[in-house]
Amino acid sequence: MAGELNERQRRLAVAAEARSQGRGGIAATARATGVHEDTIRRGIRELESGERLPAGRVRRVGAGRKPLTETDPTLLADLRALVEADTRGDPESPLLWTAKGVRPLAAALTEQGHRVHFASVAKLLRGLGYSLQANRKTKEGASHADRDAQFRHINATVASALAAGQPAISVDTKKKELVGDFKNGGREWRPKGKPELVRSHDFKDKELGKAIPYGIYDLANDEGWVNVGVDHDTAQFAVASIRSWWQQLGSQRFPAATTLTITADCGGSNGNRTRLWKTELQQLADQTGLRICVCHFPPGTSKWNKIEHRLFSFISRNWRAKPLLSLQVIINLIAATSSRTGLDVYAQLDTREYPAKIRVSDAEINAVNLTGHTFHPEWNYTIKPRT
Repeated sequence: MAGELNERQRRLAVAAEARSQGRGGIAATARATGVHEDTIRRGIRELESGERLPAGRVRRVGAGRKPLTETDPTLLADLRALVEADTRGDPESPLLWTAKGVRPLAAALTEQGHRVHFASVAKLLRGLGYSLQANRKTKEGASHADRDAQFRHINATVASALAAGQPAISVDTKKKELVGDFKNGGREWRPKGKPELVRSHDFKDKELGKAIPYGIYDLANDEGWVNVGVDHDTAQFAVASIRSWWQQLGSQRFPAATTLTITADCGGSNGNRTRLWKTELQQLADQTGLRICVCHFPPGTSKWNKIEHRLFSFISRNWRAKPLLSLQVIINLIAATSSRTGLDVYAQLDTREYPAKIRVSDAEINAVNLTGHTFHPEWNYTIKPRT
């Protein structure tokens, strides 16, 4: 019954039991219930006095401990000063460069002469409107003045290509992964007490190496292609991945294509300032006969690239908590990825070497048949076949 009674009802119940047992009843009831003898005696006095409390009250008016904010009038103000947002920059703050947990806060308040437990600090913080907060990634650095206009240009270019039945793809390199029995983030259902055992340190295995997944997402068909490399993430590797997508899937999906539209980030192996990216795309255009229209996202906006949340996020979800034991395991996990909207994913292993730091001469870059668009030609351009 203890869980169904408030503190006064419990006190009176055990007091009645103790009184009914006569001599020695208080000690016996205390042993049986765990209620302190002084509490039982107070309950007996309340029973004998016949005192009745107003409806809805458990204690008499004024009974119980007074709130800390009454007994220590400056406590709340001092606590608020400690947790203000600019405290870390205040050289006089006792919590300078210290995490704002309830225990450090309680210790700092104690140094100021307050007597307060860390549990009380947590309660006071909630009363002030504070809660435990994690960092949230929202800041994108300096925003380009034409950021939104570039988004509209990309959307219009892609929409026009899709309306004309032409292929449009979103490309990017997914995070590089260590191959081997390393910890992979996330959780999955397993027998209780039997977690997957992995290495305690994430040092690259020289024999197994790393995997570099370069993805191509087909916007028209909700279809992904991932070329898993093992050497370097270069522009040569990026364009080789696009070429393999075109040979294996793209040319079958779009047999009458004349233009390939690519949306990509501004940096990395497919960056807009990378000379090798443009010379490799020229070779792709010459080989396929396709006009290649490229639109780059403005700096600091890579998370808006559709491949991130339409392909890569589902791959990460599919292999969560699974150690990537081998390259074949990675290929299988990527190829098994799907979504409720009908996403299909294909993957292949690319063991070719892609040398880093290939220099492209002025003559080679000038030979690229590139035409910049009217709007931000450094972000938007078309490369036409030279034959």
